[in-house]
This record gives sequence, structure tokens and C-alpha cells, in this order.
Amino acid sequence: MKTSTTRYAARLNAFKIGAEHYWPGKNRITTIDMLTRAATVDGLNAVDFNYPDHFEDCTTDDIKHCLNDLDIHLNGLAMRYYTDPAFKLGGFTNPDPRVRQAAIDLTLEGIDKLSELGGSIMTLWLGQDGFDYSFQANYQQLWDHTLEALAVVCDHNKDIDISLEYKPNEPRSYSLMPDVGSNLLALTELNRANTGVTLDFAHVLYAEEMPAHAAAMVGRFSRLLGVHLNDGYGKRDDGLMVGSVHPVQTIELFVEMNRLNYNSTVYFDTFPDLSGLDPVAEATVNVEMANKLAAVANSLTDNAELQAAIAQQNAPASQTIVNRALYASHQTT
Repeated sequence: MKTSTTRYAARLNAFKIGAEHYWPGKNRITTIDMLTRAATVDGLNAVDFNYPDHFEDCTTDDIKHCLNDLDIHLNGLAMRYYTDPAFKLGGFTNPDPRVRQAAIDLTLEGIDKLSELGGSIMTLWLGQDGFDYSFQANYQQLWDHTLEALAVVCDHNKDIDISLEYKPNEPRSYSLMPDVGSNLLALTELNRANTGVTLDFAHVLYAEEMPAHAAAMVGRFSRLLGVHLNDGYGKRDDGLMVGSVHPVQTIELFVEMNRLNYNSTVYFDTFPDLSGLDPVAEATVNVEMANKLAAVANSLTDNAELQAAIAQQNAPASQTIVNRALYASHQTT
């Protein structure tokens, strides 16, 4: 976050909101349409595409030309396994070996498409891989199937980084790898160099974790390959605007990202469509808030006074320093 030009991306599907007014008379909104509208947001300069969803109405050449014309950086692709109803019972963990192979094959296709486009990070959210009932699953077998699939995926193209994005549940009642610890255990057992973790702020809260702590553990045992910024109340995946509920925790995450020298894209995984917000206005707020909180974090990262307070676990002292940095212009004399 200390780089001069931070790369920000946003959830493309949100830019379908208000299509009847933004594209009057247009019957079908394409990936290129959504990307072109997203590019009107000052500060949005990167993109992650979903695979295969975002490739159903355009070619690789269409996307390349659009990215070039808009001067948008391709960060990577994110796999979406809900396109096949068979995956409802799991992709990599499905009891049917043919379905497991289909999930692997789809992922390999996505990696090939990513390589063709010149991207470098494939994000895997294994939301369908889990269970709903006691005595529904052989947990050891689910773990084995997942690691076997990930090994094939990682070895397919070692120039592509494979990043695991975790979430405690939804759509399954329990995810196989619901938290930072289980994901780090899996990656340790997998033992592939081209792997890492994507942290989604709301998912981390949902897992009852502290975002900066999760990032620190990822940096210690693996690599932080992606950060999805949003906010929420920790009860579900709210996808609220950045810093709207947990600004201090967001600042602490930015500080930890600085310490880990994170310089990849920050992706706003927010849901303006849930309440019909203007996606351009919402994304603009995200960019502005992220920049403000990142600036505060930059001022705190090497702050000796703060480091001394933390070393003593002196919460009143550390909170005073953070509050001063965050609310300085509004403090009374």
C-alpha cells in the first residue's frame, strides 16, 4: 500500500445495476460493457474476471483490446464452480470422480485462459466444497480429494500463482477449509511454491478472526497473494463499503500489508446490488476511503511510539496514537 499508484479492482457484476437507465434499450449487458462502466470510476485501474462466467459473451482478443483501450491492468481470474448444478455437492470434494475431474478440468481451462491473457493469479473460492450434516462426509477423504486436485492445478502451470480464498460457510453449512489455519495447513501439506492465500475482509470477520492477525499468519507460513476489501458485521458476508463498520481494523490490516510488502491489487468485493446502490458512486467511496485509511496506515507503519506501545501491549497508548492519526483534524484542544 506504500506504492505511488495503488491498483484497485471492483466486482464487475455490480456494474449491471441500473442497466435499463445506463444502457437504455440494450437487452444484453456484456463483460465488456461492465468493464467499460467500471473504468469510469476514478482510481479503478485493475480487474479480476470470473471464469467461466465473464468469458461467455466475449473472446480473449475482445478482452485484451478493451484492457488496452481503457488502460486497465489484469490482476487475475477467479474460478466460479456454480455454473454446473452437479457442483452443488462439491467440486474437488464431490463423491462422483467424474464431477471432481470436471471441476479440475474447468480450473485448468481457466488457468490456460489466464496465461493467454497475461495474468498471474488464479483465485480459488471452494464454496461448494464442504458439508451440511453430521455423518454426511468422510472428512479425511474430502481433505485428500482437495489436496489431490490442488496438486494437479498447481502443477499445470507453475508460472501461475494459485491463491485460496476462504469463507467459513455459504453455500455449504460448513466449509472444508473455513479459516486461515486450515488453509495454511493445507498449503503446507500441498508444498507447492506457486500457492498462497487471498484474504477477504468480511470473510475473515465472519470466521471470527482479526484481519491483521490473519494476514500476519499468512505472511509467516505462506504468501499473501490477494486482498478483498469490504466490511460487515461479522454475522454473514455483508459486502459493505470499505471502512464503514471497522475502520480501525482496516487500518491495522493495511499496516500489516505494508510490513509484508504487499504490492498487488486490492479488490473491492462489495455488494451495492443488494440494496440497489449506484455502483459507480459506491466504488468511488471505496476508492476514497481505502486511500484515506491507507494513508493513515502509512503514517503508522514505522511509528516508533506505536511500536513501543505494542511491544508492551499497552492498549491505551496504542489507541491514543491510532486515534490521533485517524481523527487528528477533529480533535479538540
